[in-house]
This record gives sequence, structure tokens and C-alpha cells, in this order.
Amino acid sequence: MTIGIVGAGQLGQMLALAGYPLGLDFLFFDRSAATPAGRIAPLLAGEFHDEALLSELARRSDVISFDWENASVEALRRAARGTRIAPPLKALAAAQDRLSEKRCFERLSIPTTRFAAVDNRAALARAVQRIGLPGVLKTRRFGYDGKGQCVLRTAADIDRAWELLGGTPLLYEELVAFDYEVSIIGARARSGAIALYPLNRNYHVDGVLRLTLAPWPAPSLARAAQRSLVRLLEHFNYVGVLTIEFFVRGGRLVANEMAPRVHNSGHWTIEGAVTSQFENHVRAISGLPLGDCAPRGHSAMINLIGSMPEARRFLAEPGLHWHDYRKEPRHGRKLGHCTIIETTASRRTARARLLLPRLCPQLALRP
Repeated sequence: MTIGIVGAGQLGQMLALAGYPLGLDFLFFDRSAATPAGRIAPLLAGEFHDEALLSELARRSDVISFDWENASVEALRRAARGTRIAPPLKALAAAQDRLSEKRCFERLSIPTTRFAAVDNRAALARAVQRIGLPGVLKTRRFGYDGKGQCVLRTAADIDRAWELLGGTPLLYEELVAFDYEVSIIGARARSGAIALYPLNRNYHVDGVLRLTLAPWPAPSLARAAQRSLVRLLEHFNYVGVLTIEFFVRGGRLVANEMAPRVHNSGHWTIEGAVTSQFENHVRAISGLPLGDCAPRGHSAMINLIGSMPEARRFLAEPGLHWHDYRKEPRHGRKLGHCTIIETTASRRTARARLLLPRLCPQLALRP
């Protein structure tokens, strides 16, 4: 079986590496062949809206998936007639538009922030009056890792925010004074079977994920997050891996966004779970049974961002797993990650606290 994947970044690379031992083949489609996945699998290079290339991808694949959520839904729908697409395009479309995403959360009784659509300057003023300050103005599409957002703290910020982001469909929502952030990841098979990973605790700097600790010991939050995730999986008749990111405020979850793909906060599962999120994604979309999501211990995953540290300085660390995506260094760019696994949560957190000054000095874990 050949799996076609739109996007050939590090997520695609890790999907292929998980799928090869299962006897699966991969064909990628990206704007450039100089990508992480392009180094290990055949790749079609061209613009993502190129329907001729998408049609070729469909002809040569048994199922099409994606490693990022900004693939063109309409181009995929037209070009891939007769070829299965997983996850389903309706889930991809919902995740691409923050307004659709929020409305989906509301319909499924998944707690989320108060929000309003903003199409012009007057609508922004009305949204601020109704929802209040502080708030966040976001582009409805193409925003990730903190991009396409502007925080409004006073009425004087309205004009500045509109000048920065106006002219495209926007969403205004309350700024959540959260205690911390978590995510939940799960997979649904073509048979309808569901497998859920434990809750992740996530730490961001400037909107970019820097550290994930898993499992996070919050049983009531984990149960609530799993219920929300199962609702989404069943609502979309989903096939593949799906993620929801939450704020935690006063012991309750507030859904921030969903990702219809494998997720950065699940990278720890490569070494830290019986079956990684990447393997479970390719199992699900290829019709294979899902694997066990149980953790093998207590994991800490640290993103390597902006510049890649010298591996030899860290590979002597006991039990440290190093992943270099071989991407060109750039400010704020995810270039790799490393994972450590310990037998207890306290030892895991202590190890992470020692590594962070060397790998991510912007983040410090409180004792």
C-alpha cells in the first residue's frame, strides 16, 4: 500500500519512518524536495494548489493524508476523486477556519472561549464591547505557533490591531487567564475503534511549544479531555490521529484549537509509548488495527528551536533520544527535538529542569 502525504516536513518524515516497518510505501507532495521527508521517500514538487500534481498523487496512492492543516480542501476534493482521504476533509476544513472550529466546539458542548466573527472595523468594535478586554484578534486562517494574532488590552489597541490584521476574515475572542496548557491525542481506525494517549502538559514561549511532559497526573482533566476528543472523533467519522489543545483555568478545560494530524506535543510517543502517534496514524488510515497507547514511563520532550545544538554534547546523557530534522536554521523554526524517559514523574521533571538551561534557556521549570 502507498500512502500519499501532502506536506513533507518533519511530521511527514516521522510518519514514513513509522510506516516502513509495517510494509507501507510513501509518496510526498511539497513545494520543495529539500524537506525532511523528501530525503527518505519519493516526492512530487510543486505548488499545493497544483491540481495536476495532486491528481498524480492520487493516482499513485491508495490513501491520501497530510502533515499540516493548510492543504487546499477544494483542490484535494477535486483532484482526489476515487482515492480515499484520511482524515476526512470536513475535519480538515473545520480546523482551517478558527470560526468553524469554535462553532464545532460549541455544537459538541466542548467548552471554549467566548468569540465573535470580525469582518470589518465596526464589527471589531462591537466584538470588543460584547466580549470585553483583554482579548485576542486572530486571522481565521493560516495562523499557527502564535502567528496571525494580536492581543488587545485597552480600547487604544483596537486601531493598531485592525491596522495589523484587517482586510482578512478575523476572529475576536477573550484572552484566557489560564493556569497552564494541556493537549490530548487519540486515533480512530476505519473500524471505529478508538485509542487514546494520556494527557500532555505543554509549555510555550512566544506561542511556540518548547516542552511537553507526559503523562500529566490530572485524572479528572484527562477524563474530560478524552470525552471531548471522542466526541470530535465520532462527529467527523474520523480516521487517523486528532489532537485538541486546551487551556486549564480554575481546574476546568477550555478548548483552544484542534489539529487533524499528528501533533508536536505527541513526539514523546516515539520512544515513550508502546505505539507512537505516527504509527497509529498510518495504521488507522491504512486499515490496520490500532496499537497500544500506554506510556512506557514518564517522558519529557524538548523542542530544539532556532539553532541546532551540537548532538555530541548531549548524546552521553543516559536515555536521551535525539532527533535532528536537518532543516536550515531560522529564528523560531523547529529544527529537532529530544526526549528523555524516566521511571517516575519527579525524576523526569528533575532531568528536564537540568536540560532546559542548555537547550531552552527561555524556559525554566519551577520546583
